[in-house]
Amino acid sequence: MFLGTGFGKNLDILHRTLDATTLRHSVLANNIANADTPNFKRTVVNFESALGDALASERPPRFEAARSNPRHIPFHKKVSYTDVRPRRVLDFLTETKNNGNNVDIEEESMNLLNNQMMYQFMSRSVADQFSRMNIVLRG
Repeated sequence: MFLGTGFGKNLDILHRTLDATTLRHSVLANNIANADTPNFKRTVVNFESALGDALASERPPRFEAARSNPRHIPFHKKVSYTDVRPRRVLDFLTETKNNGNNVDIEEESMNLLNNQMMYQFMSRSVADQFSRMNIVLRG
């Protein structure tokens, strides 16, 4: 009923963001658990920037680049936000300890706290969406 509207899209984006924060929580917990493991490389979850890029690509471009041949690569490629998935990425670039481990326990703890606040905010936003729908339906 509401899936073709802005309500459905907002709810779907909130749901996908909740999934990403859940995955990020397990990744951060794994990083913290392996903070003293030699040669362990921390993992991060990339999602928000890819989602933002996909949402930005749905807007029409400021100017349309002229292509002299239809086989040329288009400058503006639409990416659906439904195709964006959270990705686990190993961090090989940083090294903070002599044993090859790159987990900074303080940074991971701060990231975990930030992720918990993000999850609470997103779950509250979902509840607010349903409260608004309830108000509309009751009239």
